[in-house]
Amino acid sequence: MTEATLTERIVRREQAIIAFGLVIITALAWYYLLIGAGTGMSTIAMTTWQFPPPRPDIPMTGAWSAAYWATMLLMWWVMMIAMMIPSAAPMILLYARVHRHGQASGQLPTVIVPTAYFAGGYLMCWLGFSALATALQFALERLGHIDGMMMWSTNRWLTAGLLIAAGVYQLSPLKSVCLKHCRSPAAFLSRHWLPGRLGAFRLGFDHGAYCVGCCWALMLLLFAAGIMNVIWIAGLAIIVLLEKFAPAGAGLIVPLTSVLLIGAGLYVAVAQ
Repeated sequence: MTEATLTERIVRREQAIIAFGLVIITALAWYYLLIGAGTGMSTIAMTTWQFPPPRPDIPMTGAWSAAYWATMLLMWWVMMIAMMIPSAAPMILLYARVHRHGQASGQLPTVIVPTAYFAGGYLMCWLGFSALATALQFALERLGHIDGMMMWSTNRWLTAGLLIAAGVYQLSPLKSVCLKHCRSPAAFLSRHWLPGRLGAFRLGFDHGAYCVGCCWALMLLLFAAGIMNVIWIAGLAIIVLLEKFAPAGAGLIVPLTSVLLIGAGLYVAVAQ
């Protein structure tokens, strides 16, 4: 009886437990970034309000060891976790609720499918993006377009190009389609539902793919402003939240950021 009662209590508080877990994961991710993400650099030193960031006379470059590759990959992935978990939390919580309701009503088998499978699929998709971003960082650093220490652009044309490209992408059909899925969690689950643990993982991965499709151009702006520039990391995370959850997210926030980004890109190209 005691065991059954304990199980029932856990089930009733499942949403609170999952929400608490997501808060802890997000907090730990931000803490890891704030202490330097294993780079050995001070986050304060790599953060600046100035935009474009100051350009060193001679961009610093250096050989990447296997350990440094792993550090950069982990840095990018933890950064994506810190930025994206808050905006993915409603979808993760809704998945848990729908799955629990489906089991209670007999519409789904009683096989235990932890919500962690769904969240794991989502984060795995961002790990793939992080791997590509790490490779791009390496290439840009080799070309001397990114400072190896400050991790921000040293080339005004790269900075301008990233800003303009992100602004243009904001108005693209692909961005619109991906954002529509991100703004409609219930519709996404009803259309794409897959049963079982593998299905939960695949469902989370698919949702992550839409999020990557929605936000990848914004995330690449970190190359322009500073990969470890906390001001830009937080600012972009807020933009993502507004796009997904503000009533005017798709109709006002997206076109407004598009205009601002394109304008900033033109300014950097002409004035710098």
